[in-house]
Amino acid sequence: MPKFPDLPSFAAAIAPVIDAVHVNVHASARRPPDGLLNDLRYVLPLRPVTRDDLATVYRYGDADERERDLRAHLHEGALTEQDGVLRLTGQGLAAVHDLYAAHAAAVTRIWPDVTGPATLVGRVLDEARHDPGGALAVMAPPYEPDGTPPGVLLFNRLAALRYHRADCHAASWQAEGLTAAEIVALRPGPLRDRVESGTNRRAARPYATLTEQERAALYDDLLNLV
Repeated sequence: MPKFPDLPSFAAAIAPVIDAVHVNVHASARRPPDGLLNDLRYVLPLRPVTRDDLATVYRYGDADERERDLRAHLHEGALTEQDGVLRLTGQGLAAVHDLYAAHAAAVTRIWPDVTGPATLVGRVLDEARHDPGGALAVMAPPYEPDGTPPGVLLFNRLAALRYHRADCHAASWQAEGLTAAEIVALRPGPLRDRVESGTNRRAARPYATLTEQERAALYDDLLNLV
C-alpha cells in the first residue's frame, strides 16, 4: 500500500513539511527580518512588481503595515517606484546578494547535499506555473544566478512553490463564496473541511509530474531537513 493513497493526500502531507523547511532556513540564517525585500529577494532581480501584485501576494496581510514596509525600502534606496511599478536599485540588488550569501551559509551549515530534492522541486514549480494567475505568477520563476548552491535553489524554489498552494487555497474559499477576512476567521467545521479539501485537490496537480517513487523520495528528503 503506498504511503500516500492519492495526489491530494500527498499535497496535504507535504505542505506543512515545506513550511517547516522554509522556516528552518530563515531561523538558521540568523538575520534580522528584511520585510518585503526578503520575501521578494528571488523576484525583484528578474522583474518589477506592482502594488496590485503585492496585494495579491499578501492577500491576508495588513495593507497599512505593508505600505509602511514599502515606504521604508523606498526611503532607504533599495527600491524605486514609477507609476506604481516597483523596481530594485543597485543598492537593493546588493542587499539581495547579501541575503543569498546568508542563506547559502545557513544551508551549508544545516543541510547535506540537496541537489536531488532541488531538482524535483524545480520540476514541480515549472509545472505549477501552468496554472493561471495569482501570487505564483508574481513569485515565479525565482532568481537563480550562476553559482547559486543547491541549498539556496531548494530554499527559494520551495518559497515560490508555497504561493501555488496559497493560490489554490484562495480559489477554494472563493468557490465557497468567502472573503479573505472570512476565511481567516473561519472556525473548524464542515465548511473549513470543504475549503481544505478543495485546496488539496488543486494543489495536487503539479505533483503529478513526479513519479510515485519521486514523490516519496521528495517527502522523505524534505522531512529530513526539518
